[in-house]
Parts: sequence; structure tokens; C-alpha cells
Amino acid sequence: MKPLIAAAIFGILLMFASIFAKEKRTLSNFAIILLIILTGFNIWELCTALTTGSAEPLFHDMIRYDSFALWFNTLMSAIALLWVLLNSKNIERVGTHVAEYYSLLFFILVGVNLLASYNNLLILFLGIEIISIPQYILAGSDKRNLKSSEASLKYFLMGAFSTGILLMGITLLYGSMGTFDITKFDFSSGVNTMSISGIIFIIIALGFKASAAPMHFWAPDVYDGAPTPFAALMATIVKAAVFIAFMHLFKDSLFEISAHWIAVIAVVTVLTLLIGNITAVFQQSVKRMLAYSSIAQAGFMLFSILAINAMGMKGIILYAVSYSVATIGMFSILSKLKDYTFDGFNGLAKKEPWVAFCAAIFLFSLAGIPLTGGFFAKYYMLTAVLEQGGYMIWLVIFALLMAAVSVLYYFRAIIAMYFKQGEPALDYPITLRDKIFLSISAAILILMGIMPDLFLMWL
Repeated sequence: MKPLIAAAIFGILLMFASIFAKEKRTLSNFAIILLIILTGFNIWELCTALTTGSAEPLFHDMIRYDSFALWFNTLMSAIALLWVLLNSKNIERVGTHVAEYYSLLFFILVGVNLLASYNNLLILFLGIEIISIPQYILAGSDKRNLKSSEASLKYFLMGAFSTGILLMGITLLYGSMGTFDITKFDFSSGVNTMSISGIIFIIIALGFKASAAPMHFWAPDVYDGAPTPFAALMATIVKAAVFIAFMHLFKDSLFEISAHWIAVIAVVTVLTLLIGNITAVFQQSVKRMLAYSSIAQAGFMLFSILAINAMGMKGIILYAVSYSVATIGMFSILSKLKDYTFDGFNGLAKKEPWVAFCAAIFLFSLAGIPLTGGFFAKYYMLTAVLEQGGYMIWLVIFALLMAAVSVLYYFRAIIAMYFKQGEPALDYPITLRDKIFLSISAAILILMGIMPDLFLMWL
């Protein structure tokens, strides 16, 4: 409960911070301090829960903090801190309302906290809206760029539409179950059309928020038009939180009727992997490639819902961390370049060898190459699905084929950096501070690839 209240208070503090501090650097440093405090609150809450050995119910059990939710919240606040450390200068260049940008980040973390711990469909709805509304604003924060305004409007309209679908799904489930409490759903008397319709509507709505196909069509344009640091935030922390919410509902409450919805998730998974990977191959912009890559990665994260077992829970944690760190690192490097095409990476290894090395680690992890966190994330996901047996084996084979396809577009950037001649044009200089935090990000991915259990020991 303390991190939830702290994140809300910190968001409000930052809304007024610009009155007292005019320097953008000062505001960024203040946000970093608050994120460190928030991460400390999360660690404190986690240690307390592990000591007492019980989950904390709040608000008539509408929210329940178990060790999984607390560990996920801790990791997301730490990744948010890493995001600010890597992108603070880029955020300061977006516009004049720096304090407000950081304030919106803390409100997003409030939504993340709710999505990791909800026990009630009303809290699920609140969490989804709290993470969505700040994103609409952040997507359009670059007032000098028409693509940013277009991205914001497109995201808002599509988001409002998906919210209506989510509310319809919640309404139908409530009409069928007679309660919003997901722990009290009772299917002992069978499944009716109303409950199945509600579940389908919720799959569509959460699929939109997670950019899963065929609800993905907004993502490439929004990620491409939004300021680069905010696109990184949308594609990582927010997406991971949606999948945690997705898994919590379907694994804990709808498990006993999985035969009625698992085929729908399987079809969505296949479409997401296929469309995301195949379309990414043909992109000429690295930013759009990363957008379609985000869709493809969502396909692997959907395996945690198909698996509905303990291995899937471990896999989603590893995937959330490895994918988020690698994607934030790549977007951070991309924001330094004037040219977002693959040609903009030509010769980067010669001009900035350490930055190119870190970029290669990020791309290796996204591709699932061994000795990086991305490899074990994919391994856990596929292993979790294999435990289910049946036609899931064919899904795993298909996912492996799509992972092989992903190597084509990830390695295009590596080939450009190391094997093509050119002089990459830097929009902004890469400082020692940038290299330090890029190195920390790369080290996290390598550590995950060597000792993944370090990130699972609190579960």
C-alpha cells in the first residue's frame, strides 16, 4: 500500500515542482530521487510481506498484495528509474513541461501497481485507465512535430474505443457472475453465453492495450510519432503491466473454464507472432522496426496466459525485465541519432564502439540469443507452454520459426554498425553518463542470461 500512496503523492508533488524549480536538470534530478525512494518503498513492502508470509488485502479485498505483485512492482519501479537515467536529457529536449512529464510517469506507476494487485474488475478498469490517459498526453507532448499530435489523437480515439469494449466485457461478466470480485467467480453451474461474451470482449480490450494482433494497428504509428523516450515507456513498462493484469485474471479466475477461451488466445498469439515478425522484416526505419518488434514480443508474452502454470509466471517476470531493459536501451541509443533508418547505424561501431557493443547486446537479447536475458525469457515461456502438451507443441514450433525470422531484422542493425561503411550523424553527443547507464543495462541482460534465478528468488 505504501508504494501506491507514495507514487500518487510523488506525481502530485511533481505537478507543482515547476513552480519552485525552473531548471530542467533540477526537475530531472528530483524525479530520480523520488524514483529511488519509491523503489525503496517497494523493497520494504516486499520484505515485510516475505517476513509475515501473507498477502495484504485492502479495501474489502479489492486489492491484494502477494509476493508476485510486490516483486513485479519493485522491478517496474527500478526499470522506470533506469528509463529516466537513460533518457532524462532526451525528455528535457521534448518540451518545456518536464515536471509534468515526470508527474505522468508516477501516475502510470500507480496504474501499474493496481494492475499487479487487483482482485476486483473495477480496480482492473481503474488501473487500465490510469496508465492509458497519461500515455495519450505523452504521445502528443512534442508540439513541434505534427506526427506527435497525430499519434496522440489516434491513440486517444482507439484507446477510448477499447475502453468501451473493456467496460462491456466487465458488465457482461458481472451480469453472469453477480460480482466484480474475481476470486468469487463460480462456474460450477456451467458457462453461459453472457460470460463467454464478456471474456471475449475483455480479451479484445486487453489485446488492444498490449498491441496484440489483430488489435495492434495503432501501435506502429503511435510509437513512430511519439517522442522517442515516451515510445520506449509505452512499449515496455506499460505493456508488461497489461500482461500481468491479463495473466492474473485468466490464470487465477478463469482457469477452470480455460477450454472455452484458450483457443481464442492461441489464435491471437499466432497472429501476433506472424504479423509482428513478418512486417518488421520490411521496415526501413529502426523505430518502426522496434514498434513491430514490440508486437512480435507481445506474442511471446501471450504464452504466459496459454501456459497458466508456475513456469509461465516466472517467464513473464523474466520477459518483462529483459524485454524492457533491452528496448529502453535501444530507444535511448536511437534518440541520439539524426537518421532513424538502418543506414543511420552505418559505421557506428567505428565511431562509438562501446555504444555499438551495448546496442548489439540489446538486439541479441531481443532476438533471444544465449547468454542474454532474452534467451531465458523465451526459454521459460516455451517450456511453460510445452508442459500443457497437445496442440501447444505446434505453437512452440511456430514460435521458434518466428524467433528465427526476428533474427533477420535485429541483425540488420548489427550488420549496419559493424560491417557497413558510413559516418553516423549524431543529433546529440553521447556522453560518459550515457555510456555508463547503457553499460549497466547491458550488464543486467548478461547477468540475466547467466543467472536468471536471481530475478526469480522472491517469487
